Amino acid sequence: MKHTSSIFSALLLGAVVVFGAASCAGNGEKAPEATEASSVQEQSAAKGAIVYIDMTVLMADYDMANDLRAVVETKVQNIQAEISRREKKFTSEYNDFQEKMQKGLLTRSVAEEKGRKLQQQEIDVNNYANQKNAEINEELMVMNNQINDAILTFIKKYNEEKQYSMILISQGDDPNDGIITLGTPVLAADPSLDITADVLARLNDEYIKSKNQNNKSK
Repeated sequence: MKHTSSIFSALLLGAVVVFGAASCAGNGEKAPEATEASSVQEQSAAKGAIVYIDMTVLMADYDMANDLRAVVETKVQNIQAEISRREKKFTSEYNDFQEKMQKGLLTRSVAEEKGRKLQQQEIDVNNYANQKNAEINEELMVMNNQINDAILTFIKKYNEEKQYSMILISQGDDPNDGIITLGTPVLAADPSLDITADVLARLNDEYIKSKNQNNKSK
């Protein structure tokens, strides 16, 4: 039997994101107060500065991304288990059929009928795996869109307060973190221009508040 494709989770963040202060008019509203984790960097970068966010760090610790990832990963594991169960069932029946054929325990008509059933069973298993792969890929796309939209919406609002000239998304340096970020590597910069901790803390605060509100409304 041709083995079906393994389901895997590849989390993409789609593009370099740059925000200019010129497009974000200040509205006088204060952003939520940053947590202690971000207090070190709150905020030595001056208005009009060019700052950056390390997406590897942000995606690793953003609660919303982790929650959504956990849901998809559970579905992937369940699908993998079901595909494995179907493949093992087919393999067992196929091996049993081959053994009986070799021993001459089946008539030609019975063998032909069983062979047709096994062939259809193999097609069904492959079709099931392909369908579930497509469903998971679609869920991954939706998940990534939700994460991207939440981050980009927040950063636009964030820069209305901070008024930076530009916010860059930097590519992380860990190729094995399960996240592909297409950004501009920041090779050298003043640490005060790294706003990752502040953005992460505020993002998580906003997500937790939204999550709590949703739970109360249920």
